[in-house]
Amino acid sequence: MTRPGERDSIWGFPIIDFHCHFPVPDEERPAAEVEFERVHGARKSRILRENWRWYQEQWWSAYGFPFPEEAEPPADVQAERWTAEIEDARLELVAFLTGGGNDTLAAAIDGRPRMRGFAHHDPFLPGAAQELRRAVDELGLVGYKVIAPALRGRIDDPALWPVWRTADELGIPVLVHFGVLDGGGGTADHVNMSPLRLHEVAKAFPEVPFVIPHFGCGYPGDLLQLAWACRNVHVDSSGNNEWIRWMPYPLSLADLFGRFLETIGPERVLFGSDSAHFPRGLVRAYYDEQCRVVDELGMSPDDRRLVFVGNAARLLRLEV
Repeated sequence: MTRPGERDSIWGFPIIDFHCHFPVPDEERPAAEVEFERVHGARKSRILRENWRWYQEQWWSAYGFPFPEEAEPPADVQAERWTAEIEDARLELVAFLTGGGNDTLAAAIDGRPRMRGFAHHDPFLPGAAQELRRAVDELGLVGYKVIAPALRGRIDDPALWPVWRTADELGIPVLVHFGVLDGGGGTADHVNMSPLRLHEVAKAFPEVPFVIPHFGCGYPGDLLQLAWACRNVHVDSSGNNEWIRWMPYPLSLADLFGRFLETIGPERVLFGSDSAHFPRGLVRAYYDEQCRVVDELGMSPDDRRLVFVGNAARLLRLEV
């Protein structure tokens, strides 16, 4: 399956990981958490953080993952660690969706040809459209990441249309997280939980490739409806997809891959791992699991190429 300019990964074929996060020190606390503490007090805020940590430790332990470092090393150290991970696994490229702000991420991956970064500022901030243009034109970032359940308002608010218009003009992909945020102990209710909230935006900007990660993260039915209605909507397979266990009906990763491939085709499914912190680093267990699933489904080499490298290369405008 390798083509000129590509290299086979240790899994036997070229891979672009479309969904990773660059770990940086001293990331700001989420605005919603700060507001909760202001309203309800530090004690209740601490209890919620402890509950969240308990849930995280359950799945870290279930996968045999080491717990994340208590203090993140500087960005230059993390970039060297990630370079080693990429080379050891022989990945074609990794896209980092977050990394401590646009300037921090751009500086951390500068000069590293197998890394790309996404802008990830709040679209409701004053001048958000201008910041997106600066992030792409001046900083060299290649996409835009938005966490919908963390926003202060509806993602289809007309106030955000200048941001989507800018993404359209720049020709970049926009990845929008919907559904459960931060897993167990996180956010489960918000005006932007369902991917269907993006319907009017995706219709209004049909040339913007929108990517919804984690198979809809608890809302696979809504995402299938959205993708069926909007050909510019894509899905990524990233993460442990632990939300499957919370569904009121039996569901597996193979079910998700099969249903999305059947409904929207391999041209709009992208591989991702949601790798981030060290010492875990690149989450090879997720790679192993997804490769096993597509093999069990009998995916053809051409379709597998689209999912694991071709679609990401197209959206990121890479020549591989």
